[in-house]
Amino acid sequence: MSFTDALFALMPMQALAAALVLITLIGWRDANPGGRWAQVGMAALALGLALASPALQAGATPPHALVSAGAALVSLGLSALWWACCLWLTPRPGRWLMAAAPAVLAGGHALLWAQHDRAQTLADIVLAAQLIWLGVALTLPERGNVLQGLNSRRWRLLGLTAVLPLLTAMLARATATLLGDTAPWPDLLLAVAGQLALLLALPMLLLAWRGQTEAELARLTQTDGLTGLADRTAFAKRSVELISMARRFDEPLALVLLDLDDVATLRDERGADFADRALALFASCVQAQMRLGDLAGRLGGEQFGVLMARCLPEGPQALDQRLRAALAERAPAELGLPLSFSAGWGKLRPGDRGVADLQRRAETALYEAQRAGRGRLMAEPGVLD
Repeated sequence: MSFTDALFALMPMQALAAALVLITLIGWRDANPGGRWAQVGMAALALGLALASPALQAGATPPHALVSAGAALVSLGLSALWWACCLWLTPRPGRWLMAAAPAVLAGGHALLWAQHDRAQTLADIVLAAQLIWLGVALTLPERGNVLQGLNSRRWRLLGLTAVLPLLTAMLARATATLLGDTAPWPDLLLAVAGQLALLLALPMLLLAWRGQTEAELARLTQTDGLTGLADRTAFAKRSVELISMARRFDEPLALVLLDLDDVATLRDERGADFADRALALFASCVQAQMRLGDLAGRLGGEQFGVLMARCLPEGPQALDQRLRAALAERAPAELGLPLSFSAGWGKLRPGDRGVADLQRRAETALYEAQRAGRGRLMAEPGVLD
């Protein structure tokens, strides 16, 4: 066995070891989607590299079906790793291209098997195209995804360090094959680049998974566990930016406070679990009916708040109507009984020091709605003047 063949023979074991490390450290059942796709990708690479190993092609009658399947599995592994990067970052273009690549490679490689050089060139070109698209996914800017708040630059740079030499080596071998160059250097270059890529892939995937996991934990610490909305502390912190923007551009801003009616009665008659289900349903309706750019949170107990940016006087009334219609449709179907809520709202005034001042006036309007018989929306005094 030549030195180049030995390097190729080591690759399946490296990929398998990386897959086992990922499964051991990340776990399977509790892995986030990006981590699970990374595990699938490395496992597919390990099996594909084993089936496409030069050792299988050394005999007089190489098992072409296994070699074609191996090439397709390597392609599938790259597609899975690309999808993991999309989950860790933000959606990237090219989903159908990456999904179709393994099938195209398997079929084309099998049809061209009688012409071994062409089959190998096809495999190199398809895999190189996937590597290019993987590199594009690593270089495109992020789009402000909350889950990517921790630093992704390090693992993306590590990924590019793995992809670019491998891409160069694969294109070099495809070019040499097309030109009829039978020198051994393209295979050696590809074997060395493959070793480097597999060596860097494991720390890259672990860093990416850890970044997403830590960012998710950071998000959960600012989220109400029952409803998934921002908790009181996070709501107050995020409101600072909305209030600052409203004052900077002289735009109207309103706070709507929502209080689900008769939660104590539901808890006494139906149990705490049923009351929690009612609160979760109400929060889901709030999240579905709020406008893009508004801020919703659970401020405590059965009280929720929606901070509405660029809010005209009719904005709270429109939100109230949409929310009541959604609750009237979903509550009987999902809980077996109707639900109602009381609401009060106020607008940001020049003398407000923060959301607390605005909240006090909205609470006054909310209490007026409750005293007037519940199930209605009230505005703070003078807000429409």
